[in-house]
Amino acid sequence: MKNNFDRVFKMSFAGVYPHYIEKAEKKGRTKAEVDEIIHWLTGYDQQTLQKHLDDKTNFETFFKQAKVNPNSSKITGVICGYRVEEIEDKLIQQIRYLDKLIDELAKGKAMEKILRK
Repeated sequence: MKNNFDRVFKMSFAGVYPHYIEKAEKKGRTKAEVDEIIHWLTGYDQQTLQKHLDDKTNFETFFKQAKVNPNSSKITGVICGYRVEEIEDKLIQQIRYLDKLIDELAKGKAMEKILRK
């Protein structure tokens, strides 16, 4: 299973980021909301996020350098057939947290609920 993860870890965050925005915008949400979710989850400000995008940082480095929100443990549910709260690999779990939050945004959930306030 680890080999499948390695491929994900090495993927450029900048390569996936436009897909997050596209998914949100298709459902009437905004890039600003996607960024707000990323800021909340990672602790990055806009400048740091932009630097990671410009540097084409891979997912592994992106999340290793992040200060992942302590409330991220409140993110539950199924994404890609897995319950996010049961994923054992911490890094994969953090990546799936982001996927789950973007999903919730695209499904029209209120920002307050997405950010577990």
